[in-house]
Amino acid sequence: MNNTAAPTQEEVLNTIAGFIREVVAEPWIAEIPINMDTSFSQDLELESIEFVALAGKLRDRYGHEAEFTDWLAGLEFEEIIGLRVGAVVEFIRRCHSPQ
Repeated sequence: MNNTAAPTQEEVLNTIAGFIREVVAEPWIAEIPINMDTSFSQDLELESIEFVALAGKLRDRYGHEAEFTDWLAGLEFEEIIGLRVGAVVEFIRRCHSPQ
């Protein structure tokens, strides 16, 4: 774990929103507002390959402390279906909070 201050909610949200736009790489995604309440399945309709790409970008940016795929694997099916961007933001922030 690093000793620097945890990134703010806004910083993480902006980073994740940028990553989502990169992995979707479709013109329509630029028009979709991505906020804490945005649903990965209903609002963004992310496909599994896009989730894999997002996980790689999160690992590259935030390191192995924020192992998104391990966290995701620990969720129940209903939690994954209802997953919102805000849950990922808070997961990243928890991983980088001073202990």
